[in-house]
Amino acid sequence: MSSEERTSVSGFPIEPVYTQQHLEGFEPLERLGDPGEYPFTRGIYPTMYRGRTWTMRQYAGMSTAEESNRRYKYLLEQGTTGLSVAFDLPTQMGYDSSSEIADGEVGKVGVAIDTVEDMHTLFDGIPLDQVSTSMTINAPASLLLLMYEIAGEEQGVDPVKLRGTVQNDVLKEYIARGTYIYPPAPSLRIISDTFAYCADRLPNFNTISISGYHMGEAGATPVQEIAFTLADGIAYVEAALDAGLDVDAFAPRLSFFFVARSTLLEEVAKFRAARRLWASLMRDRFGASDPKSQMLRFHTQTAGVQLTAQQPEVNLVRVSIQALAAVLGGTQSLHTNSYDEALALPTEKSARLALRTQQVIAHETDVPDSVDPLAGSYLVESMTDRIEAEARAYLDTIDGLGGAVPAIEEGFQKIEIEKAAYALATEIDREEQIVVGVNRYRTERDPQPDLQRIDNAIRAQQIERIDAIKRDRDQSGVDDALREVRRAAAGDDNLLVPMREALRRRATLQEVCDVLRDEFGSYVPHDAF
Repeated sequence: MSSEERTSVSGFPIEPVYTQQHLEGFEPLERLGDPGEYPFTRGIYPTMYRGRTWTMRQYAGMSTAEESNRRYKYLLEQGTTGLSVAFDLPTQMGYDSSSEIADGEVGKVGVAIDTVEDMHTLFDGIPLDQVSTSMTINAPASLLLLMYEIAGEEQGVDPVKLRGTVQNDVLKEYIARGTYIYPPAPSLRIISDTFAYCADRLPNFNTISISGYHMGEAGATPVQEIAFTLADGIAYVEAALDAGLDVDAFAPRLSFFFVARSTLLEEVAKFRAARRLWASLMRDRFGASDPKSQMLRFHTQTAGVQLTAQQPEVNLVRVSIQALAAVLGGTQSLHTNSYDEALALPTEKSARLALRTQQVIAHETDVPDSVDPLAGSYLVESMTDRIEAEARAYLDTIDGLGGAVPAIEEGFQKIEIEKAAYALATEIDREEQIVVGVNRYRTERDPQPDLQRIDNAIRAQQIERIDAIKRDRDQSGVDDALREVRRAAAGDDNLLVPMREALRRRATLQEVCDVLRDEFGSYVPHDAF
């Protein structure tokens, strides 16, 4: 690629020099606004990090609830300001550790949570009214949230005092990730029920984290990432409105989740464009009058897909740049990946270094001293305008297909992401895109760090726990509670109320999910035939 031909990750040209000319027609001053005011281009709070530093979360979960609990306590001792739970694959798919399909996967990519007792163990010694907890769980999100609520109540914590976020974004699972259970319609029903339940019972919990991160990891460009994420957001808002909820009653608890790549300037522009676009959608399309309903609040994670197994220490540099992009872009919370994550789950050392990266940016640089440090940059403002315009064009296309769900069923977003991923892979293969240590600047032998290993024996331990709980519980009470779940699923009552009672009586995760599978069916993607 010559010095005269440079393009962004989203595919639009990057000019050698930017001037006022590149902003003509965009009325930048009117579109910028002040920080903390519509359209929130410059940040959702007037003082941003001058008032309070972003929440420093470290995504963690491995093996058993006991082992994950030790890691959480370690991270809190090291200065983490929010917990973020990674669940294992069986939990994400609504299966107990004892299920045959779970063999070989228990505790491997996160913690195994089968019952409320596991949730108790996970947060043993951690006062739930004093921490903010994010849970990366989707299809069975409502169940894990209810387990958290029950664990808090049995710990003596009023549900009103529970703070955090449950990801709960199943639409992106159909697009980019695959941990779905039910078809879209009943999945949206469960999400709407969660909105209503939390507005009443858990008012300080963010009921959904609408996620573009996994689309970015699958290969989406920055434009595609925000366009497809906001399209999913529109679908969730419409589903809640169709269920009779008032937009200003639930919209302030919506949150988002984006990736931060190494292309720092385009990422900053992406975050600014996403805020502006969501604000206009909520105000003009849905009539949201509460400014909190118009704010796009988001968590960021550095780009796992850009970590390399080759020369893993170089990932420390990548993560530092990506974290800086998130902070310059105005994130509300941040997870920094560990340098060894292309090889295994993080060790204590690598997790500590990842956290220290955030702490250095927060305390040793001048970046947090200004609300929007890159505002006014001809390049950043031009990129912000370009990303917003191209994302709007995608939204118009999705609207033309009938909305996010019909577009998903046609495979539109998935195909667009796959084309972008293929184009990037081709550029890397041709060395048009340089990846240090992979296709340029290689070494003969890459030093391998000490890695964390997960013992397969933990599945037997989890099965013993499940068996003990089933022996000690009131089985007739569990059966009655599960019948109430089935009745609610067949009707239109809020599902979370009977599900809470079933879990309180120590029904397992899979027992509740199986009732819903029987009533709702399981989703089969259109390209699986």
